[in-house]
Amino acid sequence: MRMNLSELEIRVLGCLMEKELTTPENYPLSLNALVSACNQKSNREPVLNLTEPDALRALEALGARGLARLTTTGGRVAKYCHSVSDKLRLAPPARAVLAELMLRGPQTAGELRNRAERMAEIADLGQVEEILAELRQFGPPLVTRLPRQAGRKEPRWAQLFAGALEIAEEEEAEADTGEAAERSARARRAPVGASGNERLALLEAEVGTLKTEIAALRQELEELISSFS
Repeated sequence: MRMNLSELEIRVLGCLMEKELTTPENYPLSLNALVSACNQKSNREPVLNLTEPDALRALEALGARGLARLTTTGGRVAKYCHSVSDKLRLAPPARAVLAELMLRGPQTAGELRNRAERMAEIADLGQVEEILAELRQFGPPLVTRLPRQAGRKEPRWAQLFAGALEIAEEEEAEADTGEAAERSARARRAPVGASGNERLALLEAEVGTLKTEIAALRQELEELISSFS
């Protein structure tokens, strides 16, 4: 099933998954502990400032999807736990990788390898890549590989609990911008012996880039003039 979770719901679920693995002695979490985990400044991107009512709304929504529940374990204080293990049948290493993506956003396999091992034992980069491949083939997929950004050697991965279409489109736009810049650079350094068609294509790309830059400069100039009028 498609999750379509909100940013708040993803943060709450990610924190429950993280704390189960990192501090099992304090899990399930009280509402106060859960809010503190959500607002943690380390291992979080972005840093949020949630309230208890925010967390309760997220827990209610997650509960309706069978992803979190209230448990009576632990005395009189209400405590909460996730149901990802039961719902999705994921092993701790896979849950650790997913939790990292939920809590810190898109990351490379190498970054996930270094960061997820605080939650579960991960042998090497190959295991992370295997986990990502399995999560990608889940029904429906739980992660997606984003288009490689200009200047980056490794592609990043993103979780799909919110639906990553907008993220992917943003990454594609960034990649297109980088490719346009690269085409322009190739045009400027085209060898004298290049074919006419090749040189024409490279020059057209450069002209397109220059037009875009000129339009941006014109807009900045108009805004500057209007500020003095």
